Amino acid sequence: MMNRQPSGNPGARTSARPIRPPRERGTWKAFALAALMHVLLGILLYHGVNWQNNTPAGAEAELWTDIPDLSAPTPRIAPPPAPPVRVQPAPPPAKDEEADIALQEKKRKQEAAARAAQLAEQQRAQQQAEQEAEAKRQQLAAQQAAQQAAAASKAAQDKQKQADKQKQLAQQKLDQQKAAQQAKEKQAEAEKADQQKEQADAKAKAQADAKAQAEKAQAEAKAKAKAQADAQAKAKLDKERSARLAALQGQAGGGTNSSGDGLAKSGTGSGAGGTATSAGYAEKVQRRVRPNIVWAGETAGLETVVAVRCSPTGTLLSATIRRSSGNEQWDEAALRAVQRSDPMPVDTNGQAPSAFTITLRPAGG
Repeated sequence: MMNRQPSGNPGARTSARPIRPPRERGTWKAFALAALMHVLLGILLYHGVNWQNNTPAGAEAELWTDIPDLSAPTPRIAPPPAPPVRVQPAPPPAKDEEADIALQEKKRKQEAAARAAQLAEQQRAQQQAEQEAEAKRQQLAAQQAAQQAAAASKAAQDKQKQADKQKQLAQQKLDQQKAAQQAKEKQAEAEKADQQKEQADAKAKAQADAKAQAEKAQAEAKAKAKAQADAQAKAKLDKERSARLAALQGQAGGGTNSSGDGLAKSGTGSGAGGTATSAGYAEKVQRRVRPNIVWAGETAGLETVVAVRCSPTGTLLSATIRRSSGNEQWDEAALRAVQRSDPMPVDTNGQAPSAFTITLRPAGG
């Protein structure tokens, strides 16, 4: 018989309760009957052997006949024929002999019965031995089948565990790949968002710069238009003033030439010709030019002298490098600062000197 293990956790129940062969019912009863039959057979054999070894009592019989006398001489005359010998019939057998024969017959019957019983017992013993051998064989086959079933079940469990482990590893690998893909997608989305934000910021900055440049250009255009209008008005006023001065000088009979020098340090200037510069004109030029200096390089030992020519209204007519500092980039920065300062401030007399020089040094130089 094959024991089936319950479902669930076969491995745990197999380890907790090992497989045992089933118990055969009636085994002890069969052994007891076999022992009893062997005891009876031994008793029968013992009595049979003893009965055959007993010597049967024999019967004795005596037979008497007349014996002729052979010592006498035989006459020549033929003797008369002898009377016939009367044979005595055999005495009837004794009762003891009949009893012995009956006993022997009985013993033969008993021996035959004993042999038959012995043969039957041997057959029964052989059948019982065959049955026991068959039972043992079936039990051994059942044990082997149970062991094979247990081994197959364990192999199936091991295979299932291995398959579950491989499936779990594959699922973990898939989850890791999925997590990596999600992280990559999130990173890509973050990078895309950053790029979009940078693009938006750049676009907003470009728009702001464009707007600022447009506003600056518009303001510069307005300032230039205003400066041009002011210059035209001042030119007209200067022309009228010059005409009046010329008329006055003509009336006085002579003219005067004046010249003026101012400080030429750090954005201050000195002018010559036209009208004399006041003491504060150099500070005006400094305040006009200094904010327009754009320089991020070295500052030690740099000094550039720029020659400026402008109209009486302050409109810049020309600006050139009169003495270079030896640094071409700084000279260009200083020249651009003077050009961005157009128009130049007018003096206290309402006019700007026609020509003057400006000495420029970088801040901290």
